[in-house]
Amino acid sequence: MPSALPIADPAPADGALPASAAEGSAGRDLGVYLHVPFCRVRCGYCDFNTYTASEIRGVKQSDYAGQAVAELDLARGVLADAGVAARPVSTVFFGGGTPTLLPPGDLIRMLDGVRGAWGLADGAEVTTEANPDSVTEAGLAELAAAGFTRVSFGMQSAVPHVLRTLERTHDPARIPLVVRWAREAGLDVSLDLIYGAPGESLDDWRRSLELAVAQQPDHLSAYALIVEPGTKLARQISRGEVAQPDDELQAEQYELADDLLADAGYAWYEVSNWARGDAHRSRHNLAYWTGQDWWGVGPGAHSHVGGVRWWNVKHPAAYAQRLAEGVSPAAGRETLDAETRRVEDVLLRSRIVDGLPTELLTASGRAGIPGLIADGLLDGRAAIAGRVVLTRRGRLLADAVVRALLS
Repeated sequence: MPSALPIADPAPADGALPASAAEGSAGRDLGVYLHVPFCRVRCGYCDFNTYTASEIRGVKQSDYAGQAVAELDLARGVLADAGVAARPVSTVFFGGGTPTLLPPGDLIRMLDGVRGAWGLADGAEVTTEANPDSVTEAGLAELAAAGFTRVSFGMQSAVPHVLRTLERTHDPARIPLVVRWAREAGLDVSLDLIYGAPGESLDDWRRSLELAVAQQPDHLSAYALIVEPGTKLARQISRGEVAQPDDELQAEQYELADDLLADAGYAWYEVSNWARGDAHRSRHNLAYWTGQDWWGVGPGAHSHVGGVRWWNVKHPAAYAQRLAEGVSPAAGRETLDAETRRVEDVLLRSRIVDGLPTELLTASGRAGIPGLIADGLLDGRAAIAGRVVLTRRGRLLADAVVRALLS
């Protein structure tokens, strides 16, 4: 089952936010994340808050769009009552789960709920995740006509045995077809890949990268497989049925991805993300990494406004019941103090190519920069300009760099 929610303070039944959430809000962007918690099958490596049909008896997928709109209505009132600046939404992201398991009309209804609550900014980025086998040509065209601007396909691999290990259900031969459909609809395209699956060789990974690049997507994500506790994959590894991912091979796979993508005209802008030009970076994800405001809609979804962070109840039935009763679905929350916010800024901003202002570091953190440059982990020229920017070697050892910067 998905991982447990954090332990923190209880959230008020009406969802009310403290006055501190409004401080500086006019200078921050507002994004909306809409979590669609439904999947056809549960992949063995996944610990996201998702449910297959057999796991959500008594909950109808057909009711979900209305529940999401109800939370959006609540959100509008909560932000207004807290004095948070009224801003049109800059980015909207439908994630999951598999959002495109719902009919296009349901996703459009949810997007219209965002419009009704706050409006969309000019040029707003509106993304949906999708599996290659969960979309149709007509459905993508319908989403584009309603204001969606971007689709992120969970390609993961082009190699059948790797897809079987990951328990993905699509045929890799479908990737060019769905990319063409998205392009013809006028949507930007991102492809998501996973490397380091048990049994995946360097040549297998090269094959996946080459198929992905051949589609000329606007954006690519490549994530190292992480074995999450409690997942089916973790149990398989503990029983010796499949091998533990190899850290050294994963490092080689990352370097291969960076080389091939750079040769194809993609530039890294976050440790696991590359784009064909700045205009195609995921603005929604950048909002997370730079500490903007976002409201997360749906079971288990997390939100952040002005240093206040909260998360919803996990199960779709509990989520639906709370909204039906007019109660906030928030399960818990925390208000971050100044030091915690600084530490999170270091953790997140150090991962992006724009880097981290050295002024966010303590004196001891700044004192460690020359050593990190000497070890080839930080860019020396950027440091002279007052920013901490990872080298490629630094990206491979990002967690260790952050620990040193926070020492």
